[in-house]
Amino acid sequence: MTNITLADYAGQIESAGRLLSTARRILFITGAGLSADSGLPTYRGVGGLYEGGLTDIGLPIEEAMSGAMFQLRPDITWRYLSQIESSCRGAHPNAGHYAIARLEAMHGTVTVLTQNVDGFHLDAGSRDVIEMHGTLRRLRCVDCGRSRHVNNYAGLSIPPDCPHCGGMLRPDVVLFGESLPDQAVHRFEQVLAAGPDMIVSVGTGSSFPYIAGPMLWAIEHGIPTIEINPGGTPLSDSVMFRFRLRAAEVLPALLDAGGYSLDSGRDARG
Repeated sequence: MTNITLADYAGQIESAGRLLSTARRILFITGAGLSADSGLPTYRGVGGLYEGGLTDIGLPIEEAMSGAMFQLRPDITWRYLSQIESSCRGAHPNAGHYAIARLEAMHGTVTVLTQNVDGFHLDAGSRDVIEMHGTLRRLRCVDCGRSRHVNNYAGLSIPPDCPHCGGMLRPDVVLFGESLPDQAVHRFEQVLAAGPDMIVSVGTGSSFPYIAGPMLWAIEHGIPTIEINPGGTPLSDSVMFRFRLRAAEVLPALLDAGGYSLDSGRDARG
């Protein structure tokens, strides 16, 4: 990719910002590329924690962090879960997270569906967040079902034991090969049934059907779609606006173009 800058997209930023200002129900779909701007690795992407295919014990990360491996060898799965948590520790939300939270506060009907498990959307102030893959910060006992919130894994024995029954704790995340959580899926179905009139895909490769499906539906029905991703995706050539830049650059610029600057006091609901 050549050295594309925000200035190269000035016209598209203005056009997309105008549509943002008139949208009533906005859906953001976010992936690891958004948190990459906070310094987190994307794990399997360019520059990712496990780029090259295999972990340090010779297993594909998809196998090491699978539900089947957790059943057989929870110590292996926990080894890489704790590595991922360690890479998140000390990192913070970036300008992209804060821009989405600002839009929700000023606009109202903004929903975030995220694949990320780092909790940064909530840290930034977003409230209507669907954590489709769960969160590293909630540990759940596989035996008694009780859960606890933790800020990080510092001081935990790995794998950790349940303080209530002595059973095995696991992060409340979706491991490879496991089903998506029913509650999150139901919430997402409700959002789609309400009919978003703008969908913004941020930092995700759009490989999962529950991401590609809504985007394709919006494209087919002429509903504005925005893709923010330095790389390409299967939907890149079909979306209404495509920005091959970092989300931390584009999202604040889109809000400013839509009149949602920090000092505007704008509220699109009234």
